[in-house]
Amino acid sequence: MHAINAILEHADVQSSEIQPGPEESANTNTNTNTNSTTQRTAGAMTDPPAATTGSTATDAEKPSPAAAAAAEEAARRQAEMEAKAIAEATASADASYVPTPSLLNAATAAPLLKQVDGPTVKGYTGKDSTYVAKKVPVPLRGRLDVPIHISSGGSVVSYEISTVDYDISFGITAEREEGVTVVTEAARVNSHQEPITGKFLVGSVPCAIVFAFDNEYSWFKEKLVTYRITVRPPSRDNIIKGRRRRAKAALRAVTDDASSADKRLERATQQRTALATEIARMEKELAEKKKSLDVAQKEEGWLKDRVKLRQLQQVELRNRMDDGWVDEE
Repeated sequence: MHAINAILEHADVQSSEIQPGPEESANTNTNTNTNSTTQRTAGAMTDPPAATTGSTATDAEKPSPAAAAAAEEAARRQAEMEAKAIAEATASADASYVPTPSLLNAATAAPLLKQVDGPTVKGYTGKDSTYVAKKVPVPLRGRLDVPIHISSGGSVVSYEISTVDYDISFGITAEREEGVTVVTEAARVNSHQEPITGKFLVGSVPCAIVFAFDNEYSWFKEKLVTYRITVRPPSRDNIIKGRRRRAKAALRAVTDDASSADKRLERATQQRTALATEIARMEKELAEKKKSLDVAQKEEGWLKDRVKLRQLQQVELRNRMDDGWVDEE
């Protein structure tokens, strides 16, 4: 997981300057099973809520033009810093991209090329995906996992969580083929006092970002969790730059692997040739030994018969020597 420098330093760094949008007013179906001690749900994905209109401020409440301009300038600079941080972190992630063993061992080039290409830029809108749930029960001695699947490298994930009346243990992990990376260490948070917020960049994909709400330490209290998770996909420009950086890194990786494979192929070919030569020699020697075995078997049979005959001859001759000849009686 590559952290976003400065503005988005790490997932567990709260970013008060970047506020999430207002909550949906209606509860969202979360597809959770409250009878299970461990729940796993992604909540519901919604479009970003429309801006609401409030009462018109009085002239006295309106900021001065200078203050408004300063605030606008500060917001612009903040956005520029965040965009720069995202671009730098994405570039770092792409530059260190290494194809997974499953991609390198795939029977075709398609899986690797698909990951290097990323999402298509034709008609790309880069629309945010928002997952919202309100007051989801986490039973006592239970746990709720909210997996969010990310397929585009350079996506920015922001979140806001809160609970009613009581704290809860909260942590974030990233699950990939290579293993599990801890984004935010699980710890009890006072989410009942103020919302817990954060924002982080996802560099290596595909992966599942798992938001874990753990109530296993509580023997008496069920917890009610509200969360809002937004996934902002990379910009079109970042996708175009990223696929080139990933292609360069992937080319380096497959070139190194090809060089290693060539050396291994040469050694394997030499070993195969040596073994084939040895087997041919052994087969020739075996054929000669079979011929010798056949001769030995024939000689053995002839000699057995000869020994048997001689033994019979010895008995008959001794009988004659001891008992005499019949025709002499």
